Amino acid sequence: MSDTNLSLSQLEQKQDFVRRHIGPGEAEMASMLETVGASSLDDLIQQTVPAAIRLPQPLKLGESQTETEALANLKAMAKKNKIFRSHIGMGYHDTLTPNVILRNVLENPGWYTAYTPYQPEIAQGRLQALLNFQQMTIDLTGLPLASASLLDEGTAAAEAMALAKRVSKNKKANLFFIADDVHPQTINVVQTRAEMFGFETLVAPADEATQHDLFGALLQYPGTTGAITHLETLIKDLQANKTVVTVAADIMSLVLLKSPGEMGADAVLGSAQRFGVPMGYGGPHAAFFATRDEHKRSLPGRIIGVSQDTRGKPALRMALQTREQHIRREKANSNICTAQVLLANMASFYAVYHGPKGLKTIASRIHRMTDILATGLKQKGLALLNSTWFDTITVKVDNKDEIVKRALAAEVNLRTDLDGMLGVSLDETTTRADIAKLFDIFLGEGHGLEVAKLDAAITTEGSHSIPLELLRTTDILTHEVFNSYHSETEMLRYIKSLEDKDLALNHSMISLGSCTMKLNATAEMIPVTWPEFGKLHPFAPVDQAQGYQEMINELSDALIEITGYDNLSMQPNSGAQGEYAGLIAIRKYHESRGDAHRNICLIPSSAHGTNPASAQMIGYKVVVVDCDKNGNVDLADLKAKAAEMAENLACIMVTYPSTHGVYEETIKQVCDIVHEHGGQVYMDGANMNAQVGLTSPGHIGSDVSHLNLHKTFCIPHGGGGPGMGPIGVKSHLAPFLPNHPVVAIDVTGRDNGAVSAAPWGSASILPISYMYIKMMGGEGLKKATEVAILNANYVAKRLTGHFPVLYKGRNDRVAHECIIDLRDLKEASGVTEMDVAKRLNDYGFHAPTMSFPVAGTLMIEPTESEAKAELDRFCDAMISIREEIAKVESGEWNDTDNPLHNAPHTLDDICDESWNRSYSRTLAAYPADAVRRNKFWPTVNRIDDVFGDRNLVCSCPATDTYR
Repeated sequence: MSDTNLSLSQLEQKQDFVRRHIGPGEAEMASMLETVGASSLDDLIQQTVPAAIRLPQPLKLGESQTETEALANLKAMAKKNKIFRSHIGMGYHDTLTPNVILRNVLENPGWYTAYTPYQPEIAQGRLQALLNFQQMTIDLTGLPLASASLLDEGTAAAEAMALAKRVSKNKKANLFFIADDVHPQTINVVQTRAEMFGFETLVAPADEATQHDLFGALLQYPGTTGAITHLETLIKDLQANKTVVTVAADIMSLVLLKSPGEMGADAVLGSAQRFGVPMGYGGPHAAFFATRDEHKRSLPGRIIGVSQDTRGKPALRMALQTREQHIRREKANSNICTAQVLLANMASFYAVYHGPKGLKTIASRIHRMTDILATGLKQKGLALLNSTWFDTITVKVDNKDEIVKRALAAEVNLRTDLDGMLGVSLDETTTRADIAKLFDIFLGEGHGLEVAKLDAAITTEGSHSIPLELLRTTDILTHEVFNSYHSETEMLRYIKSLEDKDLALNHSMISLGSCTMKLNATAEMIPVTWPEFGKLHPFAPVDQAQGYQEMINELSDALIEITGYDNLSMQPNSGAQGEYAGLIAIRKYHESRGDAHRNICLIPSSAHGTNPASAQMIGYKVVVVDCDKNGNVDLADLKAKAAEMAENLACIMVTYPSTHGVYEETIKQVCDIVHEHGGQVYMDGANMNAQVGLTSPGHIGSDVSHLNLHKTFCIPHGGGGPGMGPIGVKSHLAPFLPNHPVVAIDVTGRDNGAVSAAPWGSASILPISYMYIKMMGGEGLKKATEVAILNANYVAKRLTGHFPVLYKGRNDRVAHECIIDLRDLKEASGVTEMDVAKRLNDYGFHAPTMSFPVAGTLMIEPTESEAKAELDRFCDAMISIREEIAKVESGEWNDTDNPLHNAPHTLDDICDESWNRSYSRTLAAYPADAVRRNKFWPTVNRIDDVFGDRNLVCSCPATDTYR
């Protein structure tokens, strides 16, 4: 039927977003269903998903909206936000994102759809950008070792406390000191973490720290009210008492100020937000973290290091991964598995684009503006709390309410949480007109102050607001990368050169098990850069954020409907932080009932490494529950351990469908057993993409789950972050959800601590999930789940006969992912799962999840967004690789002279005049005809991880080493 014969409603249906999000068309689905042996999607679901857990009714989420409708509706909502000029400060500042970075990084799927660089040979671009971030951090903090970013300043400070406890030589001390001029949200996040660890905390003036027996101390530089304090003597005195000293620092101030590392600090942290990343009502923002080299194995988060490939060429990869949660489990430094890579990259590009001279100009201008404001206010008789400042002054006032009223009338926000005082923070967007407006606000009209005259007077008299001994004398950003790309043309080409080294979803499918690398639709991404969402300070009065609040509330209601829970917290800004917040709720619930002794957390042996790492972060003891030969939780072992530990049982952490990629038939029994013995059920949200619309954690019997919005609900992975991990809870846990010390959250207990620095976490990326749910509607979300299951079963069916599928559920079906077993092939041929993973790079694919949850396997999750043609291309590649393995098995190729062992192949290989391998260059580089149409070239050969860890270099090497 032609389009001219369709009714209006049929034409509107043809515009539906659902068919664009879901990869296979109806004809493709029919063919795939025939291959897997099902008569329809419904038939496949009935064969796959246990009837006992199926939802009795459809999701009540309404019909799907078109992209145009959803964008128009969200724009109307966004316009309810009032964009006032923000001078609140407290670690959040307006900034100018260079347009070349905005368009070519933040809005570019080549950067935002990439995955964590676990396959570094096809991730050299973002690894270089992260290495630049580390170098920038090293230069500005004055410490020799930096990580590739943490979640935000508050959680980075909590991680610093944990590091201090690990490395402190004052082993008997249990007290952590927090200076009272640390930002209040940071204090609260650290206190929450300390309570879970069983540490004591003391908040007091910094100069009182030496009076106490401490394992660690946290200082702020400059302080939250703006004062710049010389910390060198205090740091030295604290260290003489075996106290590990951390300094939370403002990154822009460090351009002009003596670095904390020069003053002797053991660790330095802060937010990189004001290096070109919008405030976004709280995030996402990359925290920076630096420490001494001797603490490298205690450092939280990821470290990018320089190694070499098989040709001896410098190559980058994540270093010292043996510290991390996916290997060390409950013995890991942290449960962090999400950095803020996309935001860290933006900050590093900001430093590259401006360079040291540009940054000094920006910082000096901010400081000059602050001097002008302070000078004028003092001339008119107003007293300032401090005599030193970089960008923040605190003004003592008698008429606070009157001034605040004038400010709001002028659409200006000041810091108002200080008794009898008002705080004013300036930033790179501040203009002379802003200063003049601030004079009017504080002094009333007709005050007689002129910005130009004040500026001239300061030029004559000089500025004394930064003490001479605290002015930076060391050079920063001397590496060539920060001194080469200051024109937009050069910057554009530099960004593009790095993008071309990375494989992302805009090139081919990324079939990572448990990571759900689905479409991040353009219509979902567009609102992220709207100023109505980007320019709001997280502590702005709530009545200025009505659009945000409406969107957050609607999204919360939708997620509650999807999960079957009663309440939800948006605060956790990663999946691992969601686990942490959910476990805190469980612990607080037990304590409220007089069951504080309950401290046993049961975790199946197949669980994600974040699960045991999160459990230990709240002081729980991990007890492992066995899995049976089919990969299911061993009910007999669970019953025995639950009964044995009933008196102290706190909870179980379980993933559903299981990490083995099947719907366990006994999941309700698992919940019942734990509940019968007084425990709570934490259901990991990693595999929600196999639940939405078919079942739900609340319906199954779970008490709390985190939701990986960066998996199931379309927020992109960003090369290893951002993430978002809100938690849904049953009503009895709702009183124990996180609150916030600056902006109170009504739906939970007022005294509850925060788990992240901002009240609603990384709020600026929530529009992505909001748009996804609105454009899919209830039926669309259900169909997405069904097609994800179809795609996984189709891949499993096509690969069966070539590779064994390790685990299957009822009717030999898998859930949304499948595990193929390479162990027998490895035994017979010597070809490893690593060889297969790297050979897939030659076919233009990112490898599936390797050796998790079972060593020697690959876990494949195709998602619903991949069309049949792409699934076939992937399966054809895997089958072709199986044929290559057979040639090694037969002896046609030996153990080392074969394309699997030497993969991935680079242009250096193909252009090598001394090619003397037993297979052709063509087979190496173009192993299938499909590769010729869209060849992706890895830029380095296989990387030597051992060499990199033994020769740890985490800063930018000289450029000529790459030649």
